[in-house]
Amino acid sequence: MKYPKRIKTFCKYCRKHTEHEVEKVGRGRQSPLKWINRQKKRRGKVGNLGKFSKVPGGDKPTKRVNIRFRCTVCKKAHSRRTWRAKRFELVEVSK
Repeated sequence: MKYPKRIKTFCKYCRKHTEHEVEKVGRGRQSPLKWINRQKKRRGKVGNLGKFSKVPGGDKPTKRVNIRFRCTVCKKAHSRRTWRAKRFELVEVSK
């Protein structure tokens, strides 16, 4: 999926529509204090992993796109609900 590098959208900090720069963001490291990670640590000893075994069919064919919108006026960033895409690239749109 191709997505423009700059879009005009609503900035919740300026409270008006302004030009935003779009940037792709990585997932970041998961916190080891989350419940699922503590559960995996408890169960992940020797033998069957129980409910954390491999899913039949492997990974999902698409991953969630993580993008950040940065306002060019106030320089604050916000993100929105993400969607799934196999491929995601930011393109420069000529006017």
